[in-house]
Amino acid sequence: MEETVQMQGKWYTLQVLSNQENKVRDTIKRQLELTDAVPVYDVCIPTGKVLEVKDGNRKTVDRKMYPGYVFVRMDLYREDGVIDENAWYFIKNIQGVISFMGGDHPLPLADYELLSFPPPMGPEVDAVAVPATIWSVGDRVVVIEGVFQGSEGTVTAVDDERLRLTIEAMVFDRMTPIELEFRQVEAAEQ
Repeated sequence: MEETVQMQGKWYTLQVLSNQENKVRDTIKRQLELTDAVPVYDVCIPTGKVLEVKDGNRKTVDRKMYPGYVFVRMDLYREDGVIDENAWYFIKNIQGVISFMGGDHPLPLADYELLSFPPPMGPEVDAVAVPATIWSVGDRVVVIEGVFQGSEGTVTAVDDERLRLTIEAMVFDRMTPIELEFRQVEAAEQ
């Protein structure tokens, strides 16, 4: 017979100040050590392994999967469906926290959403390093997904942190910058 352990609380998403994710996580953990009067159980910043190439040297590094966000496992709502004010204000008063995703009535992450997260939020899987930079300025690409599908352009900027790039493409008979995710383009045939 297979037993499953049901963890307390649900995972909620916090929007935090840019580059303050670690500070927010550490502050929440420190505050939890001082008090157990709030129903907050865990805090996480999901990271993934990426392959980075610098000066011809390859190395695998951890990168934040969702920059600007921290995830907390907590009981935000009481049994009667009303927000637990102690938990709400505990999180909202942490320096660097902007808000809960969802505003005044945040929804927890659904089980199917957690499948795309690494542990402790999601299932245990073998980590595979993905290339951090697969595009560079000047590369010719074709848009394969989205509104501009089929457009061809030249890469003008690459944002490895967000896995996005900017291309210049002909739209309505003039060159227009378009920001896309790495997965939305492929190399143009030479």
